[in-house]
Amino acid sequence: MVPRTLVLAAFLATATLTGAAAKDFRFAFQSDVSSMDPYNLNEAFSLGIQGNVYEGLTRRDSNLLMQPALATGWQMMEPTRWRFTLRPNVVFHDGRPFTADDVVFSATRVRADGSDLKSRLSSVADVVKVDERTVDFVLRAPNPLLPNEWDTWYILSKGWAEDRNATRPHSAQSKDENFATRNANGTGPFQLASREPDVRSIFTANGTWWDTKTHNLTRVTMTPVAVDATRVAALLSGQIDMAFPIPAQDVARLKANPNTKVLTKPEVRAIFLGLDQSRDELLYSNVKGKNPFKDRRVRLAIYQAIDIQAIRDKVMRGLATPTAMMVGPGVAGFDPDQQRYPFDPLAARKLMDEAGYANGFRITLDCPNDRYNNDEAICQALVPMLARIGITVDLKAIPKVQYFAKIPPPKRDTSFYLLGWTAAGYDSLNTLGALVMCPSDRGAGPFNVGGYCNPEVDRLTVALSQEADQLKRAALTREAWRIVREDVAYLPLHNQILAWGVRSNVDLAQRADDILDWRHITVR
Repeated sequence: MVPRTLVLAAFLATATLTGAAAKDFRFAFQSDVSSMDPYNLNEAFSLGIQGNVYEGLTRRDSNLLMQPALATGWQMMEPTRWRFTLRPNVVFHDGRPFTADDVVFSATRVRADGSDLKSRLSSVADVVKVDERTVDFVLRAPNPLLPNEWDTWYILSKGWAEDRNATRPHSAQSKDENFATRNANGTGPFQLASREPDVRSIFTANGTWWDTKTHNLTRVTMTPVAVDATRVAALLSGQIDMAFPIPAQDVARLKANPNTKVLTKPEVRAIFLGLDQSRDELLYSNVKGKNPFKDRRVRLAIYQAIDIQAIRDKVMRGLATPTAMMVGPGVAGFDPDQQRYPFDPLAARKLMDEAGYANGFRITLDCPNDRYNNDEAICQALVPMLARIGITVDLKAIPKVQYFAKIPPPKRDTSFYLLGWTAAGYDSLNTLGALVMCPSDRGAGPFNVGGYCNPEVDRLTVALSQEADQLKRAALTREAWRIVREDVAYLPLHNQILAWGVRSNVDLAQRADDILDWRHITVR
């Protein structure tokens, strides 16, 4: 971890270097990207930054509608074969031409050990080069939504990776690195100029980008600033042009300042609690010889002990919408009428007694402290709420770089944890497949940390993955989420409301997935 004084010194140096040049854009986020390797971590902020450098076969516009990118078109040749036509005259930042070989290579690399994005191609059995501009994807079973998640499956240069011994991704759960960890070579509108992890990263506009430029930037400087007050002060003073997230308590002050503005929008991400329901004994609990989270009554007790309205009002200061869903608004399958189990500490205490835990138990709650809006504060608020039903919570809040090294499979080094999830492809299928399906070596449930498993939900999810009819898809999705709620598989909390702080002379598009797309930024 870089000392805070060093981070701030570098931050101020960056502000001095960039000055107020009209085409420089300087922004701060609460943490850094995990790696420049686009297969390192399936996390929205890192993928968003990488997506300004790398590109997928598809991309999303500011309204999250899918567009062609490195592919100009695609068609289903037969139920289990899709053909993609690749864009001509595209070059990587190092001047190498983009070809079908790069797509085939990237398909192999993203499914290799160490990749956190294997699910992007989980239904693909084979990738076949037809010619230099055509690639076929052969599927294990029909998948009518195949390209929906490919805006964040980025294409790497085969030659560049081979020349630099970076043909395999490095895992976020490992300290090992390769050349792609701190370097990048994409086809996107910006290229990486320099990178100092946890200090700053500088990007420059790509003058050979294939698309029409819609921004006026020459340079982008990204600075991780963990302290909320420091980010806000830098924005107010003009040292940076944009900061996010903005703490709820500072929204009014930034709105009142004539030189700054605040953009808000409901996010598609859902914030929730997960519980280890698979181990016979929890890793971090004083209950020995059994796992209390295997008992639905205990899971429901915790759910009903959470005063979600108090979290919304006091912790989030209104910048959250309580939810009963594992997906957010804008995701196919989201149902705003889905009801949460009611907040009822007395009913929760009774459930604990019935389950044989009248005296409660002790449990460790793992939580990131620099990833989601007020993440550590949310977890702190849960401690006294659960104490009311006899559960003593030992809170372990750590930076996301450490958090994502211990929480996801295969480590699953947790018993109780907070996580956020944005459905890739903006369809419930992604969340069901990644978080809810029984974990398997075939790629199902890659982020099912708690090991929840219901064969009927698996059956519905598989059927959903192969169904094209929208009415039938809606029915399958509704039934799957009904079972997940009935099982109390997870404890949903809320959907965040994004709050971005921006200087008044900056125009940009706020996407509902919290991704900052530099293509749509102009500095006046």
